[in-house]
Amino acid sequence: MRHPGGASPQRPAKHSPEQGTVRIGSSLAVPAVLRSLGADPAVVLAEAGFDPKLFDDPDHLISNAARGRLFAHCVASTGCRHFGLLAGQRTNLYAFGLVGLLAKHAPDVGSALRSLVQGLHLHVRGAATNLEVNGGWAVMSYRIYQPNVEATDQVCDGALAVIVNIMRDLCDPDWKAAEVRFAHRKPEDVAPFRQFFQAPLVFDAEHNAVVFSADWLRHALPGADPEARRLLQKQIDALEARHSDDLPGQVLSLLGTALVTGHGTADQVAALFSMHSRTLNRRLNAFGTSFQKLRGEACFRLAGQMLELSELEVARIATALDYADASAFTRAFRRWSGTTPARWRAEHGAAAILTK
Repeated sequence: MRHPGGASPQRPAKHSPEQGTVRIGSSLAVPAVLRSLGADPAVVLAEAGFDPKLFDDPDHLISNAARGRLFAHCVASTGCRHFGLLAGQRTNLYAFGLVGLLAKHAPDVGSALRSLVQGLHLHVRGAATNLEVNGGWAVMSYRIYQPNVEATDQVCDGALAVIVNIMRDLCDPDWKAAEVRFAHRKPEDVAPFRQFFQAPLVFDAEHNAVVFSADWLRHALPGADPEARRLLQKQIDALEARHSDDLPGQVLSLLGTALVTGHGTADQVAALFSMHSRTLNRRLNAFGTSFQKLRGEACFRLAGQMLELSELEVARIATALDYADASAFTRAFRRWSGTTPARWRAEHGAAAILTK
């Protein structure tokens, strides 16, 4: 449903789900990448406020904000503007622990990817991934929705590299995407991106995504063990139960990708939780918030990231977030932030360029 041109949405909710955390397993390659660039990992990590021993156990948790600071410091220390890409290149399916193993025992690629999408929040809270099929194309996207996180472009570059590595692991070592999309400005040096992805690259996109033929979703996985999958699912279900008390955070996570893929209505999001939209709102009210408030918060976060990290025109951002026109979006953005999209970009965009 498009936002009417004359209506102003509510200010984003003051409700703030728990601080996003990330399992350090997805960043275990950082010390190795630092070493490959001639830097001393112990020194760089200490300067960033990290104990190198954190990287000894993939189950250690750090905040999304801390991970962002780490990647920003690594870029500054090494001068490598594609540090996130290099870290992602060294990360594969096994970085996701039980969820990764569950994917390996799926009957086909589609089931494996859906397992990852459903279980990602056990590894990363404050970010979301989504798998969508449009006609003959599958789109696997990733977005950090937690605000005020540094180097989101670096982290997302790494996430796209991980998605490609996962597809190569599941399908074929020489697998190539049809297109890779980046929700940030084109870097000065695109050669490392071309060399790794071996696919058409699109910068200033509405979201970070890997696009490939939907035929791959039907690709059977050899060696899948149904009994192993059942046992792994049982363990994952137990972990899921521990996170059931953060419904607002889960809704915000889904909205992070649902909004830019045209699936952000209350009915559509509620269906993902197997409930009616009225039930979803009733349960959210118990947490002191509502679907509309969370939707407003998600819109503001997405808009802010698009303005900071990309050169997308305001009209295109408005369309991506389902506003009737640029004027309606500008009024909403002013209500959220107290300023215009143009001023926001001028004040926040420069900081993002420093990590490119």
